Amino acid sequence: MGSEHLVQVVLPGIVAPEGLKIRQAAVPSAGRGQIVIAMEATGVSFAEQQMRRGRYYDQPPFPFVPGYDLVGRVLATGLGVDPDLAGRRVAALVKVGGWASHVVLDAKDAVEVPDGLTAAEAETVVVNGITAWQMLHRKARVRAGQTVLVHGASGGVGSVLVQLAHAAGAKVIGTASARHHDALRELDVIPVDYRADDVPGRVRELAPGGVDAVFDHLGGRSVTDSWHLLAPGGTLVAYGSASTRDDTGSKQWPVLKILGRVWLWNTLRPNGRRAYFYNIWAGRALSKDRFRARLRADLTEVFAAVRRGDVTARIAAQLPLTRAAEALRLAESGTVTGKVVLTP
Repeated sequence: MGSEHLVQVVLPGIVAPEGLKIRQAAVPSAGRGQIVIAMEATGVSFAEQQMRRGRYYDQPPFPFVPGYDLVGRVLATGLGVDPDLAGRRVAALVKVGGWASHVVLDAKDAVEVPDGLTAAEAETVVVNGITAWQMLHRKARVRAGQTVLVHGASGGVGSVLVQLAHAAGAKVIGTASARHHDALRELDVIPVDYRADDVPGRVRELAPGGVDAVFDHLGGRSVTDSWHLLAPGGTLVAYGSASTRDDTGSKQWPVLKILGRVWLWNTLRPNGRRAYFYNIWAGRALSKDRFRARLRADLTEVFAAVRRGDVTARIAAQLPLTRAAEALRLAESGTVTGKVVLTP
């Protein structure tokens, strides 16, 4: 794929992965304050899996180009942008639009990728890394000597979370299917089989006094179980409703239910416990500059953790953009560890 045309993957509606469309157009140019990025790596995250089912709570109307984040080289800079940015490798969080050979965005939304990381390595920790870092350090404020429970510990966000928690000096309990337990033990995580075990009962055995933080992407009944597993002063961070992925009906309702519970728990605050519903975009509407500064600071910390070896960038597979359907199916299969990455 040369740089002479733009290639995009389009999600036309609620379709099977094979229903994705490929379209070509002219490469866009950069307007004032903008840059054009030649994509080197973009990822398949849980958001796209929900979007293709029409289940992501604030997805745009169909058709649209999915792709939550990307890494690439700055191809062109617009008016008012430092021309020295051209040729540099940057990462960006875009929510949609990343599954394309070229992406236009505000220069202020790009975060430089340090030398020593490949595009695919950096891509594995953009949305997953920012999410894990902010939940761990900005919400739960996990400290050395604490015990945390991570649901879906072998998943995209979960696998980064357990490594960052470990680097912070916490003891980590992680739920995952049995086939991922050996990999979790290698990371010093105590695995719990969410399919076979009575998860709350098993966690109580491992942490009789409760856990200091729970990170829950499942929603539904799991959120209530997670709240009851907290030690006094503990923090629950809910960040999704994966357990309702295949439900029909309102896509907002599962999230609204979690928000209602969080509000109630925080009003009552038994034993000083607190709960959050984490959304990576929170605060952007109020202050774009503050949102960007925090994003840049946190992603820079995550990249540094990967370079130090605190976090391993796990690439499950790399496929060309034109094979996005295959990549999406692979990511949804639940058989891979790490991130499925699309390249140009």
